[in-house]
Order: sequence, then structure tokens, then C-alpha cells
Amino acid sequence: MVLDLTASSVDLTRAICDVPSVSGAEKPLADLIESAVRAFPHLEVIRHGNTVVARTDLGRPQRVVIAGHIDTVPINGNVPTRDAEVDGVPVLWGRGTVDMKAGVAVQLKLAAELSAPAVDVTWMWYDNEEVEASRNGLALLAASRPDLFAADFAILGEPSDGEVEGGCNGTLRAIVRTSGVRAHSARAWIGENAIHAAAPILARLAEYRPREVGVEGLVYREGLNAVRITGGVAGNVIPDACEVEVNYRFAPSKTAAEAEAHVRAVFTGFPVEITDSSEGARPGLDAPIAQRFVAAVGAVPRPKYGWTDVARFSALGIPAVNYGPGDPHLAHHDEERVPLAQIVAVEEGLRAWLGGSGA
Repeated sequence: MVLDLTASSVDLTRAICDVPSVSGAEKPLADLIESAVRAFPHLEVIRHGNTVVARTDLGRPQRVVIAGHIDTVPINGNVPTRDAEVDGVPVLWGRGTVDMKAGVAVQLKLAAELSAPAVDVTWMWYDNEEVEASRNGLALLAASRPDLFAADFAILGEPSDGEVEGGCNGTLRAIVRTSGVRAHSARAWIGENAIHAAAPILARLAEYRPREVGVEGLVYREGLNAVRITGGVAGNVIPDACEVEVNYRFAPSKTAAEAEAHVRAVFTGFPVEITDSSEGARPGLDAPIAQRFVAAVGAVPRPKYGWTDVARFSALGIPAVNYGPGDPHLAHHDEERVPLAQIVAVEEGLRAWLGGSGA
């Protein structure tokens, strides 16, 4: 099989979605992408593991990174793709159509066709975005080849309904613990029930009112929720331990340290262990190049509530936005599907910006 980058962006989406690439198994798709972009002499191609980079070197005064991950969450009977219609709208149904192979398909087509863009472009297609951060192909590339990240602006093709979503919320996970004393459940008064002791934790979560925080003209909605609870020994034993795992989504105006302090304050009186934390990304829409991009694609910027890899660019001082086809609510959904018109619209938006004077 070969990828035909002269095909339409819709057909390219179909082709790459039909190549399974669940996190950790991206090599076949990475091989196809590498082979396809190496056919174009205006692109310098670099392979790093299962991440493929292709870039122009035209001496333009500004450089933009445009990136997309090539892995998906596990398949559940939704590959191969199929054409469908939802409420009269033609869609492409299947795993990866939203998150985020439609965005990758648009990028591949434009990388091949735009031999003289208005800015130099570094295209990045990377692996292992859907799993733990230690395996993330973009992070590994940044550690190994920081020179490839020299840029004035970055666009991540995450699904955004074809709109521009600036920055992203940060995310923190923590475990809040209670302890007790084991006893036979027939003589419960002898022990102390750790699960019962977790009731105040759940009450605080139920009473919690998330803030809406304005950052550079966009309003980010925070959230603090229980995502897992564990405890219990046996059906006739009073439990001596209970754990409530919570996830805090915090506005990009907060640092990770400030987010941790907030979570600890909410659960004052309980042991709290922070297990994972990633700072968000400020919108970066005050940068002139970002403003020209927004104007060129005709978008009204809105906030990104979920965490995305734009945060990696933001940490490097590079303003970054999310811009890709697909409804983010359908990411990872078994009914994942993308409107065909949205794929075309995003292609046209990026083409107009990269190919004209807008950039």
C-alpha cells in the first residue's frame, strides 16, 4: 500500500484511518507517511522513532510548526471506515476520523502541494499521544531535537469543529486517602470503616462549584471531579483503606504548583498524593502571526477545555492553537465520525493562510 497525496483530503482521511495505528503500533502508518512525503523534493524529511518530520527551508522570515498525532485509542468494531449520513450531513465514520486523522490527512495533502508557502513550515506527525506522557512522540522529539521546534507559531490539528481553539486547560490527578481499622462486619463497632470516612471527600466534590476564568479574552471552565474510588477487602470485612482519585482541570492562568495548592486546600485534613500534573497553555492569540491566522481562516476563537500538546509548544514560548476537523465530543467515541465538508473547510482555511499573504 502507498499513500497517494494527490488524492482528496477526504480520501486521504479514509486511507489513513483504515491503517490501524493504536498507540504503540504506529509503525506501519509512520512508514507509509515517511515514504509518501520523501517523494517531494521541497521537503526535508526526518524520522525519529515513529515520528515523521517534513520541513521546508525557503529562508522565510517566520516559521510555523503544524503537528498531528497518528495514533488512536483502541479500535472497537469501527475500522474500516464507512460513509454515512447523519441528519442529512455526509460523514466519514470510524476510529480516528475525529481524533485526529482527518487533521493529519489535511496536513499531508498541504505538505505535498504547498512547495512555496508564505512561511517556512515544519510538519510533525507523531506517535503515542493517547498514552502516558513518557511515551509521547512529540515530547521525545523535543528532547532529542530541540532545534526542530524553533518556530514563531504552532498549530495542532486536534478536533475543534473546524474552529480555532486557543491554548488549553491544565490537568492534575491526585489520590485522596482515608484509613480505618479492619474488623469482622458482624462486629463493625470494633473497627473503623475507611469507606464511610470518605463521605466528606465526596461531599466536598459534590458541593464544589468550578470557576470560569478569563485568560486573554477567552473564558476557560475549570472542573474538579472524582474519577475513581477503590476500597474494600472482602464481603465480611470492615475496610481499613479507601482511595478517591480526583481530576482537576485548571485554567491556563494557573501554574501546576498553584493547582496543587488548590487541590490540597479543598481536601484539607486528608492525605493527598499528586500522581500527575501538566500545565495548560495560554491562548497566545495576541501574537500578530496568530491574529493573521485567525483572520485568514475566518474563525471566532474559543477556549480548549481539554489538555492537548499545544501546552508543549506554549512551554517553549511558542504561541499555539488547536485547529482541525471533527467534533471533540466524539473523540474516542464508538460512533466517531467527521463531516466531509469540515475536512474540506479546514483544508481550504489552512491553504488560504499558508499559500497567500495572510501568513
